[in-house]
Amino acid sequence: MIRMCGLSLLLIVVSILGLPVKAAPPPNADPALSPWFESLRQPGTGISCCSIADCRPADYRTTPNGYEVWIDNRWQPVPPEKVLQRADNPVGRAIVCWTKQVGIMCFVRAPET
Repeated sequence: MIRMCGLSLLLIVVSILGLPVKAAPPPNADPALSPWFESLRQPGTGISCCSIADCRPADYRTTPNGYEVWIDNRWQPVPPEKVLQRADNPVGRAIVCWTKQVGIMCFVRAPET
């Protein structure tokens, strides 16, 4: 019981601090892109958004309020403060860095063509 409480407390602290929870990279992840993913920083805090394990290509759409991304079979709004203005996206698609515990940590639009 004490171990469960400790784990719950750790998840709460991680959520409050905005630290990413480690996840497994997607099966098709390109290890050569890892440095780019690790360079992503949360706006306003400078805390790392993610690693290649926390970020995924995502479908997105523009709305009157900003952006929405398709996560877990539904459109989820991207908080404006989580949008990174990066022109060097090497993936060719939008990228969202998120975990179920923390939510959206960072969002990078797809490159303009």
